[in-house]
Amino acid sequence: MSEEQNFDEPLNIEALKTGDRHELAKMVELYSDQVYRVALKMLNNPSDAEDVLQETFIKAMRAIKNFQERSTISTWLYRIAVNESLMFLRKQKPEAVVIEEEPQNNEDQDYSAIQVVDWCCLPEKEFLSSESRAHLNEAIQNLPAKFRSVFILRDIEGLSIRETAEALNLTETNVKTRLLRARMRLREDLTQYYGERMAEVKNE
Repeated sequence: MSEEQNFDEPLNIEALKTGDRHELAKMVELYSDQVYRVALKMLNNPSDAEDVLQETFIKAMRAIKNFQERSTISTWLYRIAVNESLMFLRKQKPEAVVIEEEPQNNEDQDYSAIQVVDWCCLPEKEFLSSESRAHLNEAIQNLPAKFRSVFILRDIEGLSIRETAEALNLTETNVKTRLLRARMRLREDLTQYYGERMAEVKNE
């Protein structure tokens, strides 16, 4: 590992590479929840997420000898989990995973046509209701897979832009672009939803 990389790695990488059972079990224990969470957000199906969880660790254990320590184990596992999720989506719904060229001059993309509703007057219970949470989850699922993966890693799992880029094998610029587009799509969706809820609250 290069001197510039100074990761706070909780695992003994050398032991992992030799197939140390204790260290492999520790890896699974440490990162199962995160991997499952990402798979569940990508696939929206607990059974499918369990399958991806298992495949992620099976592939990780087979490939650990080749781990080059350019990132943390967790970032590496996220990459495997997202790739496995995308492969699953391709098998189930080939049209759901379409690789498109990133638009040029995306920083100047015009989002001014999106009407943003002021949600400040909605009761707090509206934001915490199971219906609102379900709608947010549905909105995330409706994102194209390439936007959804970036949004999940950056805004839900809390990875940095750099870590997200490493996990998805993207440039940081592409991560920022996809994240912006994901957030704007979600904002448009949720603006419509909460706009309707505002109207309902006023009529009550």
